[in-house]
Amino acid sequence: MSWLVLASIPAFVVSILVELAWLRHHGPDPALKGYTLRDTWSSLSMGIGNVFISAATKLVTLAAMVAVYQYRLFDLTDHWWAWIVLLFAEDLCYYAYHRASHEVRFFWAAHVNHHSSQHYNLSTALRQSWTTPFTGPIFWMPLALIGFSPAMILTAQAWSLLYQFGLHTEIVRTLGPLELVLNTPSHHRVHHGTNVEYLDRNHAGIFIIWDRLFGTFEPERAKVAYGLTTNIQTHNPLRIASHEWIALAKDVARAPRLRDKLGYLLCPPGWSHDGRTRTSRQLQMALRRQPT
Repeated sequence: MSWLVLASIPAFVVSILVELAWLRHHGPDPALKGYTLRDTWSSLSMGIGNVFISAATKLVTLAAMVAVYQYRLFDLTDHWWAWIVLLFAEDLCYYAYHRASHEVRFFWAAHVNHHSSQHYNLSTALRQSWTTPFTGPIFWMPLALIGFSPAMILTAQAWSLLYQFGLHTEIVRTLGPLELVLNTPSHHRVHHGTNVEYLDRNHAGIFIIWDRLFGTFEPERAKVAYGLTTNIQTHNPLRIASHEWIALAKDVARAPRLRDKLGYLLCPPGWSHDGRTRTSRQLQMALRRQPT
């Protein structure tokens, strides 16, 4: 984990306290989910675990980036404009990682815990995976091959994470024209929604342009229901971190054929070899076929 992120942890805590104070000052609002002690503690526990696991795996990730960087196509470290290019290039890598984390069940098993809260506040941003430090780094390796140094890549990842922290709030309703270009709290609330029309939408990190370009954008219209399509009803960090890996292992074990086993690993969440469950795309197609 970047020193920029570690240095920002006190600011994260202060921001959470400010948001909590704002919500209490303005009284209970049935339109806002707010905070609960157990849910917030679960999110903070997941974040703390992620910090330690990321620190333990960082040397391996950095070594892999350095190895790839030795075969770089260009040398971009000495150009000021490279930072501008990197802003967009890193964000595109994040989009690819985030979309894969929703559309490939193996990666979803690592990412799902970030969506497991039925609340939406700044503490939810800290509900980070304990296994994405192992599954995620491959998506940023192309940046090293292009010619961005590992230090530049880690810095870009850090500013993306810092930006995304502020997206996890219900207080900010809209940012006006900025909604056209930037990922905003409104766009990211959609991403955390279990409403059928919101599933697997708005994967952006900083710029919403990728979702608009690749057909995964959905504006916030209906009130968002947060959590998972089947909520796990636990605040135990160990269960939050492991429940989908366990479910995936069970599905692979009972799949009758090799191609079915691979399907559970590589197809979208909800895919099943016998059709007993449905993917988000199948649910959305069924919703569109319903008479209005």
